[in-house]
Amino acid sequence: MKLFQYKTGIVAVAAALALTACGTMSNVSKDGTASNLVWPNVDGVKFDNDQGTFPVLGALAQVRDGVTRDQLYYLLGRPHFAEGFRVKEWDYLFHFNTPGQGVNNISTCQYKVLFDNNLIARNFYWKPVTEGSVCPDGKQNESYTLSADALFAFDRSDLNNVTAGRTELSNLATHLKSRQNLTSVTVVGHTDRLGSEAYNQKLSQDRAQTIVNYLAAQGVPANLLQARGAGKSQPVVQCEGSGAQLIQCLAPNRRVEINIQ
Repeated sequence: MKLFQYKTGIVAVAAALALTACGTMSNVSKDGTASNLVWPNVDGVKFDNDQGTFPVLGALAQVRDGVTRDQLYYLLGRPHFAEGFRVKEWDYLFHFNTPGQGVNNISTCQYKVLFDNNLIARNFYWKPVTEGSVCPDGKQNESYTLSADALFAFDRSDLNNVTAGRTELSNLATHLKSRQNLTSVTVVGHTDRLGSEAYNQKLSQDRAQTIVNYLAAQGVPANLLQARGAGKSQPVVQCEGSGAQLIQCLAPNRRVEINIQ
């Protein structure tokens, strides 16, 4: 009897979740389209401390028709709303640094992804949330990754000894100054996992700020530039071993990302 009651309870909970999801979601066709979009209430965010996230613009720029759920999860993380099981749409709440626009220079936008019957992402939609918010359309974003090893000497955050990376930085500054309708440039510093979290956080922030200072000195509007340190929290490779071999293997993690809107 207890087992039967337990199984009945599971079915009841699953049914309740399904009914809840159906009432707050769009009617998505088999090819991943919907005539009328249903947007969840922003107060219903369930993850990331009920606040949504600041996405990595370089990752966002890689989202396109044909990506799988696993690929989308890797690029943007889990959807921010509890929408049920095997649903055909995911919803996110994103924030962007947009100097002079949005609320306190922050734009807040909802982002919806629709999937076809094979759960392949097919269509993508934006909706501004706060007054004056500017949402990206995916076509105007650019992302560049520069090797920290080419930009900085070991354990340093100044550009005094830059050799290989100087030309890349100069070319980047020239490109940014030529861009029309530039709204923001976010420079994100990354380190490898060697060393403490506090040490790597400071090093990554200092390196990002150094790049921001350089770009501003080259004529890129300073009010559009943002520096952020990610420390060792976002590795692109995982390595084992020790010594020089490990340091070399971890090189891709030591980088600076420039995300442009």
